[in-house]
Amino acid sequence: MGDSSEKTGRLAIPDWSIQDRPREKFASLGANALSDAELVAILLRTGTPTESAVDLAKRVLSFSDNQLNSLAEKSLSQLTNIKGIGNTKAITLLAAFEMAKRLSSERVAVAQHIHSSQDVVDVMQDKLAHLRHEEFWVIYLNQGSKILNINQISKGGLTTTVADVRLIVQKAIMLNATRMIVCHNHPSGNLVPSKQDCHLTKQIKEATRIFNIELTDHVILYRGKHFSFMEEGIL
Repeated sequence: MGDSSEKTGRLAIPDWSIQDRPREKFASLGANALSDAELVAILLRTGTPTESAVDLAKRVLSFSDNQLNSLAEKSLSQLTNIKGIGNTKAITLLAAFEMAKRLSSERVAVAQHIHSSQDVVDVMQDKLAHLRHEEFWVIYLNQGSKILNINQISKGGLTTTVADVRLIVQKAIMLNATRMIVCHNHPSGNLVPSKQDCHLTKQIKEATRIFNIELTDHVILYRGKHFSFMEEGIL
């Protein structure tokens, strides 16, 4: 009686040419030589009775339009709904994505300075750019624009989030911050600030001015794009 690879006409990974096996390929050629599917296959470790780990990885990626960023946004329940993906495989994928996010955050050194809206994008991209709900964050700075703290203020729905101005100012005072930048994302992709965005910006600016704290910008993000209140001259 033949094995599953004979039944399907597909070679199992151990029967592949050594340069085509994901782990061996990683070891001999390095991570850059691997496709996204091959990297995901290494995390999955095994396939199903009818497909290799690489084939399963390709199917998992197709579930997210072949975009790793989109795959990283999936929940545990969404991943386990994919045939062949159980809790162990799903949690392994989510843990890998979470480690990547934390590594990216660690690269934003405490000593980093903010000098432009693009610096804000570089700092906040991994936290906000690909979310499907709105979040509001504040970057607290000293007089030399060195980052003192990056703090999430609120998390909302698809179109709105509510930020407590008192909490924003209170945190700034605790940190002895003299400047701050607020930012949030627009999951819709429309970067034009809403009336609520403009009103909230005005409230924060007026509240911080009382304590001699400068609101230097409000940045709205979506993936690689952004809108800067400061650059548009409406702060």
